[in-house]
Amino acid sequence: MLPLEAVPNFSEGRVPATIDALAEALGSRARLLDIHCDPDHNRSVFTLVGGEEELVESLLAGVRLARERIDLRSHEGVHPRIGVADIVPIVPIVPADLERARRVSRELGERIGSLGLPVFLYDPPERGPAFYRRGGGAELARRLAAGELVPDFGPDRLDPSAGAVIVGARAPLIAFNVNLRGPLELARKVASEIRESGGGFRGVRALGLDLPRAGLVQVSMNIEDWQASPPHEILDVIGARARVHGGEVAGSELVGLIPVGAVVAAAGARLALELFDPSRVLELRLLGD
Repeated sequence: MLPLEAVPNFSEGRVPATIDALAEALGSRARLLDIHCDPDHNRSVFTLVGGEEELVESLLAGVRLARERIDLRSHEGVHPRIGVADIVPIVPIVPADLERARRVSRELGERIGSLGLPVFLYDPPERGPAFYRRGGGAELARRLAAGELVPDFGPDRLDPSAGAVIVGARAPLIAFNVNLRGPLELARKVASEIRESGGGFRGVRALGLDLPRAGLVQVSMNIEDWQASPPHEILDVIGARARVHGGEVAGSELVGLIPVGAVVAAAGARLALELFDPSRVLELRLLGD
């Protein structure tokens, strides 16, 4: 049986000791593959894989530690969030395991709720993370108090220092950020033009964010359908739209890992190769033999 992937996002990207402690907790049972930290976002994204029990126990250890080490009342960062352990997605490696990932996410959510934190099970695209983050923690507290929202697990009010946790199962996506030189309005304008809701790329969610420490602005994206919307094509359009609005691309970054198919597609396009697929990549062929 293939492992499942988890990509927990914690609201800490500036204190190395806390990030290291989270990595140790998350790697206690599961296999930790990647850590991405951003001080402007003040957020760290971890990628780990493991069996069902291994993932649940490792993620619980991470949530407990985040609750001990991070306090939202003194937290500053440009990325929207509602909790110290803001979102914990469980991701199937193959589509056939999506129901298995959903089952694990429900078990995890129930156990996080037993720690005294409200847990929301998200179901993209209708109730994705943005549905809960809209307006920030204060607005979420109001929606809870008004009975507009009810947590799936845990108490019906936010923890004062730890907030709430969004848990769910989703298909693999690519978290891809493009940094621009220009004002914040440039990033917001370009983000509005390339995201699906603005008539842009299918399956693309995008925000325009300021990066004061880097001296740049950013189009921060989740690409939920990379086959329909390849990252290299999105990058080309962002570059073109930025130039139209008087800016330029300063660079790009991945948050977490990327499917090999997306890398192969980008390489084939840039090299103008016809009929190029993963079977033409030496190391992948060797792994498959």
